[in-house]
Amino acid sequence: MKRTTLVLFLFLQGVLNAQSMQESFKPGEWLKFRIHYGFLNASYATLHVKTDSVGDVPVYHVVGIGKTTGFASIFFKVDDTYESYFDMENGKPYRFIRKVDEGGYTKDIEIKFDYQKKEALLNDKKNNKKFNFTFGEEIQDLVSAFYYLRNNYKAKDLVIGESIDLNMLYDDDGIFKFKLKYLGKEILKTKFGKVECLSFRPYVQSGRIFKEQESLTLWVSNDLNKIPIRIKADLAVGSLKADLDGYNGLKHQFKIIMDE
Repeated sequence: MKRTTLVLFLFLQGVLNAQSMQESFKPGEWLKFRIHYGFLNASYATLHVKTDSVGDVPVYHVVGIGKTTGFASIFFKVDDTYESYFDMENGKPYRFIRKVDEGGYTKDIEIKFDYQKKEALLNDKKNNKKFNFTFGEEIQDLVSAFYYLRNNYKAKDLVIGESIDLNMLYDDDGIFKFKLKYLGKEILKTKFGKVECLSFRPYVQSGRIFKEQESLTLWVSNDLNKIPIRIKADLAVGSLKADLDGYNGLKHQFKIIMDE
């Protein structure tokens, strides 16, 4: 009897642990966003989760692409690619690629993370320069950070007004403390129906793109997927809004609030 009870206890513990470590995404997930700049339907952006390996380490390979389309491309052409290779178990990034062309402003950067040396090697291919950055126990790139947060934070643990902090590297400006302040819950009307969301305020660098540090607001679905539903930004010139426009390959059911 005692042995049966012990086996049952271990089984239940395993189930609970599996639930607590449940990932919010899987290979094949594809998200599409429609981006508006002022009154213009300015561009589309996609995020696609694939699998790959770095050496003998299996990794997620996420590719993000953004392009202007139609009338907007006449005034401001955007052709951006972001890629991240990060560990399937703990979300640690191994490689990050950033190739952007935004109205003539260009970047061509590759970062490799070495966890034995605790160093990140940034290769600025456009300017033929290389930089070494030393980091501590945890580091994220711009893309891996989003998937790391999806897997590691639950709505019940969030406190309104408090921030999540991450060390981030994505440019030759060096490692900085990325802050994401939780604002609360909100129901948004979308093309798919009403969606309950968690609202956040990412702190960004003011200057060339953003008007102020608190210029950006992000809403993610309050379900097991935690996918972006809407982004709003006050830019140095004008404003930008991005809405989820399509999705495929979600790991969990996308929760839509049905009108009674």
